Amino acid sequence: MEKILTDKLITDKLEAKGYLEYHDMDETKAWNLLEKHYDCEVSDQWSNKHFDFYCYEETTADGYTVYIATHNPDSVCVGEDIHYYENDLADEIAEAIQEGQSMYVDDLDWHPFMEAVEESYGSMVNDIKEEI
Repeated sequence: MEKILTDKLITDKLEAKGYLEYHDMDETKAWNLLEKHYDCEVSDQWSNKHFDFYCYEETTADGYTVYIATHNPDSVCVGEDIHYYENDLADEIAEAIQEGQSMYVDDLDWHPFMEAVEESYGSMVNDIKEEI
């Protein structure tokens, strides 16, 4: 007898492995699963350690807030690495997560970071569904 793989069976297998819907997960557990799956790491502590990707907030000389997303904080490219709006930052952070990069993010509760974690979690679950 042939067994048909339904959405319910896939969801049951995911849950058995500890993968719930993102909104049903504890954020720490979701992040731990992401770190393991993508072999990435994140820190909100600036240190002497070199990271592959940096994302942080700065203030301009005249008081405007800008956001830096760069691979080299010692050589920030104004046209590519400085963002006036937060809009595209979640995509850049998600890309760093899914490429297995080590990264510095100055606020782990920051909306673009949380959005990137949720997006990456969805991608991870889709990867695992493909394996099932």
